[in-house]
Amino acid sequence: MPRAGTPPRGLLIFDLDGTLIDSGRDIATAINLLRRDYGLKPLSVRTVVSYVGDGLRVLVARSLRGRRADLDEATKRGGIHYREHLFDHTVLYPGVRQGLRRLRRAGYRLALISNKPAASCRRILRHFGLARLFDVVLGGGDTETAKPHPGPLRIAMRRTRIPPARAWMIGDHKTDLEAARRAGIRSVFLTYGIGQLGREKPALRFDSFKAFV
Repeated sequence: MPRAGTPPRGLLIFDLDGTLIDSGRDIATAINLLRRDYGLKPLSVRTVVSYVGDGLRVLVARSLRGRRADLDEATKRGGIHYREHLFDHTVLYPGVRQGLRRLRRAGYRLALISNKPAASCRRILRHFGLARLFDVVLGGGDTETAKPHPGPLRIAMRRTRIPPARAWMIGDHKTDLEAARRAGIRSVFLTYGIGQLGREKPALRFDSFKAFV
């Protein structure tokens, strides 16, 4: 960390799923339990993770496509299933814990912004011993808007008092990259995640968290 009176090196804003944690199997478990509730057959993990990136409500809607259901009720059920299976198989990607600590020691401010429900984000960070590394944590429900809207990123910059010129968004999905572009900050695309690049053009790309750090 920098000495007292020394400005931080910059703000690094991280996504969660597909960026810091490999959570695809547990998300798929929750979605398939939800589908079972509605008399539907399970989906493959690959199919479920292709629906991830825009928050739980959108994930549920995509997963129940073609089935008439009250979306509010289904989203509530899906959230319950996920909270009951949050850590069955979810792990940190290689190098994440050490890498985040190294970035903090180097003087960077860290933020986490996810469309995953906020309570689950915080529970995951505590479980893996990462919570104290982040200056700002914003999950679904914490803000009026969600990625790809730039609003949450702007909140993180205001809270850390770091301007766009010294902020980066690091993620694995086009929603992360679009949010960065709209917020006027640079982005890093991590290719190992569960998301998609789409038409976005990140400033940098890395194949592993270790390579990024």
